[in-house]
Amino acid sequence: MGAKTGLLAYANGHVPALLRQVATADLARTSAMMQRLYPGWQIEESAGSNLSDGVYPPDGMVYAASWPGVEIVCDRRVVNDLPSRLPEHLVAASVGRSLVLHAMHSVVDCLAFAVWEDGRLVRSLSLSPDSGIIENIGEPLPFELPYWNGDRPADVIPWPGEQQAPYALPFHPLSLGEDALRALCGFIQEGRPEPDDVDADRIELHGFRVRDPNGPDPAEKQAELRRAMEAMGPPRFYTMGPDGSLIERDSL
Repeated sequence: MGAKTGLLAYANGHVPALLRQVATADLARTSAMMQRLYPGWQIEESAGSNLSDGVYPPDGMVYAASWPGVEIVCDRRVVNDLPSRLPEHLVAASVGRSLVLHAMHSVVDCLAFAVWEDGRLVRSLSLSPDSGIIENIGEPLPFELPYWNGDRPADVIPWPGEQQAPYALPFHPLSLGEDALRALCGFIQEGRPEPDDVDADRIELHGFRVRDPNGPDPAEKQAELRRAMEAMGPPRFYTMGPDGSLIERDSL
């Protein structure tokens, strides 16, 4: 699994049903939403994406769209171990409607999602194999029940030669993450699409470069990254041996 998401969805109703009806989002309307959700930030229009490819934007980017009744914001800054601590102004923007947060990262098998109704948190779950269950607020939603009931055990294949060890959680977070994404937003990142899934490829999102004036300077962040890369040693390459062990080989 290689899925990553950092997504907020505001809606006056069921997000999947609303997304099935949307056309091209108005840029002026979307820009106004960005000004409301990022007050005081520097916001610059940039190249856009779509709902399939844009759910985990590059650092410093936001992909977003605003339609009557539903709004989408994709920003990796919403990825947090504690969804209940989403910044208050983002939660306040959901008063009178619903808010969905979905965040997962395949590198560390972490998942976090949450649902607010009229500004009130009704469900939040965050977990990973390294940290266990980090946050579990509210009653499980219907799509979660097969996982908690033991009907969706983690299916993890060990490396050749390694002994199978029990997975740290009773189910795989990314499997639940895909079901959560489908149930809450109507589409998936990986897996087999279903006939009534939202066609995320066709939903275009506007692009914005955003910068917190009180945050770190992007140029300094890039310089720090370059310094770290320069301090690294040369790359090392490995191949799999007959017994499943890793054997270092000459660089290409």
